[in-house]
Amino acid sequence: MGLFKKKRKPEYVEEILEFQGEVQPRPEEPKKQKKSIAAEFCDQIMEVIKNLEETKQEYKIVTDYLTDIQMIENLPEPDLEKIQEIAQNVVNLSEKRDVYLNKAKTISDSQFAQMNQLESEMPDIIKRLQENEKYQSVVKRDMQYIEGEKEEWRYYQESLLNEEKILRRFLYGLITVFGVAIVVILILGTVMKFDIKTPFVVIALFTGALGGILAWRLQNDGMELKKAQANINRAIVLMNKVKFKYVNITNAVDYACEKYHVKNAYELTYIWDQYLEAVKEREKYERMNEDLEFYNGKLIRQLHAYHLYDSRIWIYQAKALLDKKEMVEVKHELLVRRQKLREGIETQVADIKRAREEVETLIKSHPGNETEIKEILDSLDRTCGLVQ
Repeated sequence: MGLFKKKRKPEYVEEILEFQGEVQPRPEEPKKQKKSIAAEFCDQIMEVIKNLEETKQEYKIVTDYLTDIQMIENLPEPDLEKIQEIAQNVVNLSEKRDVYLNKAKTISDSQFAQMNQLESEMPDIIKRLQENEKYQSVVKRDMQYIEGEKEEWRYYQESLLNEEKILRRFLYGLITVFGVAIVVILILGTVMKFDIKTPFVVIALFTGALGGILAWRLQNDGMELKKAQANINRAIVLMNKVKFKYVNITNAVDYACEKYHVKNAYELTYIWDQYLEAVKEREKYERMNEDLEFYNGKLIRQLHAYHLYDSRIWIYQAKALLDKKEMVEVKHELLVRRQKLREGIETQVADIKRAREEVETLIKSHPGNETEIKEILDSLDRTCGLVQ
């Protein structure tokens, strides 16, 4: 793979041809053009050298990590056990912390903030809301009871009114029948010449007795109607009082629910319980973090005593210190990376040599201009340590 495969702009191709004598140079600034072509090659060599140095540095870092692994694997058994004991604490605490971080939230951040702000007042707030809801239920039951009682009295009142209508009709009918009977007795007494006194007394007694009963029932119904109306009026007055209480307590409950963004005291209690649990979890998380920082520092200090290249990296790979399979995977990944870096270095060195040869070809084809170009190449050799 060539680093320079004539992927330059057309004017650069023309400049190279001019420099090699295949076309005539432009009359203006011929030296400047020749210098720019040589500088162009050298600039590209310098760019590749810069990339090469970065790749070499990365290669060295990977090699240092592999050397660290070898040093750890060659540690005496007591030293390795001590490191593994610390690493086990790091792994355990890291896993617990991950469980906390991955745990689904039971309440939102805004709910947590609100509970935190009202932490000292919330038990009383919940108790008050619970009492208000209980009182609201009691008042609602009272309203239903009063409404039911009022409807019963109204039904009783309607039944009395219907009975009163029927009794009045019976009474009017009785009077009519009594009148007709008197007329019939008088006619029959006159025609048949018999004593009408006895039939008249019988009919009068029967009519009077029945009429008395009907009159008594009408009078009694009248009294019951007054009683029913009085009870209905009393129920209406009580209902108005209870409704006023119900409206007030309902407003208080609704306001509290709106303020704390809940539907009822049960939900508010749930949020409060979840908040208390979240506080405990956060405290545990903070303690875990403190313990984890302690053991991370302890592990770094322990590994630093063996003059490793990078002791800190092992707090993120503590499992590899405990499990040989994990360590093999880490080593394999580093070896693969180093192999790719080595191939990159070889490719970049080949590119640099190829580009340098192209510049030397320009020098040979134009011996009169080699001094300036050689100076640039010598400067490159001093910079990158390449030998011509």
